[in-house]
Amino acid sequence: MSKKLIGYLLFFGVLVLGFYFFLFKGTDKWKTKLPVISYVKPFHFTTQDGLSYTDRDMLGKVCVVEYFFTTCKGICPKMNTNMKTIYEAFKDEPNFMIVSHTCNPGTDSAARLKVYADSMKIDTKKWVLLTGRKDSLYQIARSAYLLDDPKNSVDKIEDQFIHTQFFALVDKDGKVRGQVYDGLKQAELDRLKKDIRSLLAEKAGTGNFVNGIFNNNPQ
Repeated sequence: MSKKLIGYLLFFGVLVLGFYFFLFKGTDKWKTKLPVISYVKPFHFTTQDGLSYTDRDMLGKVCVVEYFFTTCKGICPKMNTNMKTIYEAFKDEPNFMIVSHTCNPGTDSAARLKVYADSMKIDTKKWVLLTGRKDSLYQIARSAYLLDDPKNSVDKIEDQFIHTQFFALVDKDGKVRGQVYDGLKQAELDRLKKDIRSLLAEKAGTGNFVNGIFNNNPQ
């Protein structure tokens, strides 16, 4: 192969690389993205203020999701101490939220969650606490957020109890991204913060939210 031909091939290669650089510059398409591991399913729960909260309220927000209960003396206090470091880091971001679900709705009424939120000294516009039907809370924990093994579902809902230290991360389009994060491990909390920043930088509107309901088919 002549030096002239090699020169032409190299020149053509540089042109192609330059074309793709300028084509995707300013977009997210050239970046390595966090994997999609699941999708938010439609739901309807109640906030600590007794207000309705649905999957639509998460649209356009990067959300960290957890399950806890107010009377827990085990992992929950540590989890929420760690979650508060996430809250403090991102509370001024307009497109960020923490969404906490009770896993003990028989005890955790909206009023009780309100007392808990006040004790945490958090802004509930940025960190919402949810209660609702136990079967609905548990179903979405397992099928959408992947925070509990579906095999733990037994015939009687009253015999089930979710007690998990894991957090889920949801992007602006309702996709569960990255991994499940251990809320008791500092290395995973650091990874979570990094991944939140990555998702905040992404543009919303990738087509996952269709006609007001989440499309649950991964692409």
